[in-house]
Amino acid sequence: MKLIPSTLALTVCALTLGMAPAQAQDKPVMLRFSSWVPAQHPLNPSLIAWGESLKAASGGTLSATMFPAQQLGKAFDHYDMARDGIADFSYVNPGYQPGRFPIFAASSLPFLIANGKGGSAAVDAWYRSYAAKEMKDVKYCFAFVHDPGTFHSRKKIVLPTDIKGMKIRPAHEGIGRMVTLLGGTNVQSSAPEVREIIERGVADAVTFPWGSIPLFGIDKVVKYHMDVPLYVTPFVWVMNLSKYNALSTGQKKAVDDHCTTAWAEKVASQWADFEYGGHAALAAQAGHEVYKLTPEQIDAWRKAVAPVEADWAKDLKDKTGQDPKAVLDGLKQQLVKFKSSM
Repeated sequence: MKLIPSTLALTVCALTLGMAPAQAQDKPVMLRFSSWVPAQHPLNPSLIAWGESLKAASGGTLSATMFPAQQLGKAFDHYDMARDGIADFSYVNPGYQPGRFPIFAASSLPFLIANGKGGSAAVDAWYRSYAAKEMKDVKYCFAFVHDPGTFHSRKKIVLPTDIKGMKIRPAHEGIGRMVTLLGGTNVQSSAPEVREIIERGVADAVTFPWGSIPLFGIDKVVKYHMDVPLYVTPFVWVMNLSKYNALSTGQKKAVDDHCTTAWAEKVASQWADFEYGGHAALAAQAGHEVYKLTPEQIDAWRKAVAPVEADWAKDLKDKTGQDPKAVLDGLKQQLVKFKSSM
């Protein structure tokens, strides 16, 4: 397989007179960034900018090459790719492996997070106290979310009862539980495969953020779009632990200074704006219907999906012994703090 990297910066900057002696002794390190979304996806420029800032903070000793579009491995494998050193930094959707990260799954619950920017800061600030244990075989950098997504389908979905009998590609474990609860069938696939499975009739609908529907070509196979902030997908940016441990003290500090809640929101912001813009873009397309729900219909959805939280709570308790109420209350407090609570 031929790799076509998108280079951040391959040339190590000359050491300047003002550079600290510790930095002057650091060896140059080339980092492999892996992102499974297409090269033109708005997340990639944000991660590249993050890498450029990291390079500057390390005195030019930490450079990186971005490998987008699953060049280093499938979307499902990105956590293990970071763990195993196939990539030095990986963009991971933990929901692609249901049950593996039960604490982090709290941020996947429906009707919880109202926006992508504050939501990213809130999820990251909340998860930091859990990441070292739940994701102990990688270096956790930060978590972030996309702007809220919804159902995009071949037939119009208005009420929870409409899901019965439908085949739906869920964004993650939380939405998968919701689909099962409402009588639908889950069809698993990564984001780049969604158009194909709907086109072939394997799935009738997908839960997806708005701007990414045209980006992945899914607008060619669906025409109904339920305009409600149903869910977000939470992601993590993680590093190979051995790679981190091999860095100098100064280089580690540069990484640590870039693995913060502030950076979580900064990296997510451009993508959040892009996804939000998809509302208007799809509404303007001929043959597409973007429709809102009444307060009564939204209330029906909230009541119908309430058992999803109970299922998550039981799973969390069984697997970790954690108090589900304390975990979820902590997340909700951060959502209020960062003005992203529904």
